[in-house]
Amino acid sequence: MEYRQLGRDGPTIPVIGFGAWPIGGGMGAIPKAEAIATIHAAIDNGITLIDTAQAYRTSEAVIGEALASRDRDDVFIASKVSGDYSRDHVVRAAEQSLRALRTDVIDLYQVHSWNAEYPIEKTMTAMDALRREGKVRYVGVSNFNVDQMRQALAICPIQSLQPRYSLLDRHIEDDILPFCEREGIGILPHSPLAKGLLTGKYRPGHRFPDGDERAGREVFDDENLERLAPKLDALTAIARARGKSLVQLSVNALLRQPAVACVLVGGKNPSQVAEHVGAQGWGLKDEEWSEVERILK
Repeated sequence: MEYRQLGRDGPTIPVIGFGAWPIGGGMGAIPKAEAIATIHAAIDNGITLIDTAQAYRTSEAVIGEALASRDRDDVFIASKVSGDYSRDHVVRAAEQSLRALRTDVIDLYQVHSWNAEYPIEKTMTAMDALRREGKVRYVGVSNFNVDQMRQALAICPIQSLQPRYSLLDRHIEDDILPFCEREGIGILPHSPLAKGLLTGKYRPGHRFPDGDERAGREVFDDENLERLAPKLDALTAIARARGKSLVQLSVNALLRQPAVACVLVGGKNPSQVAEHVGAQGWGLKDEEWSEVERILK
């Protein structure tokens, strides 16, 4: 496993992280035993950063149970406060996460999203207090834009940003990515496979079961899947020429960015996380990347 530093003067973390939204049931029900086996497989394969959130349904409790049989020092736990960003709720949510995760410290605690209903000064003051008390080691934010990060930075040091980022959604490249690089903020992309679009598995006619967040989403309608099919087939051909899968190419492409510290990839079973490991340890050649760019345009 390759490692990178998380932001300026931050810890060293693996370049592939485990995103825990799927094992919480957000993309279809997963038996607890299977979820625990998936977490163990991730760790055994060197994916020792696990990212979860208060809003990720049952995932914190499942992670806590899975890690009970593992050495806590071997795993970097990231979680998030979700929804209510008032000072009191931030503190309560952190305490609840600590109990669910069965740990006395969260390595990276993040504000899940921007919500103008809650003054950022109070939110970040509460986050900084948790850091000073030793309940969290580092503070991060998720789904913030540049102006929102500037406001947060005025109150509390920010170690990381967790934005949506994939080959099909590159909005952070214009402003957010350069800002984070200048400010020493490590980037932890979420949804690098665009909720599964970049697996190449979904074709027109596919329907997701009830309980899967993707059911009814416009990006998965037949028209969009039909439009994407030739692009995905062409990207798959580039990946196969290197002995890689489309999943591995899609994750590896994000690691071209120096500010990206760790790509968070959700996994539902041990075989998926084993595949994710193959996204690191190599790199696209310049001519291959040029072809990727041509296909995406």
